[in-house]
Amino acid sequence: MAHDPPSPNRNHEPARVLQFRLRRRAPPPAQRSGPAHLPHDSGAGDSDDLARYEEEDAHIDYRQRMLMNVIGIAIVVILVSAGVWIADTIANMEKAQDCAMQGRQNCSPIDVRAVK
Repeated sequence: MAHDPPSPNRNHEPARVLQFRLRRRAPPPAQRSGPAHLPHDSGAGDSDDLARYEEEDAHIDYRQRMLMNVIGIAIVVILVSAGVWIADTIANMEKAQDCAMQGRQNCSPIDVRAVK
């Protein structure tokens, strides 16, 4: 796929600027046809339509919600801790494996403790 540079003898259409038109505001719910399963109230506005869904939020059990949030945070902390532990274990195993692959004989870690 070769790219041909523009040549002066070709007839090119001059560049144009496209103007985007603003959208018109949607008609009120009474004028547009909605789904058949939702009741239409010609005098009600959008805020009245949303009010019936907001009433369901009044019965939220905040204690239960906070408990679920704490459990979720605990699960995330456990998963992150497990991931860090696994990464550290893999790094230690990789160091020991690299040592053994180089032909060294004293690759195991030595635990140095104070002798009494």
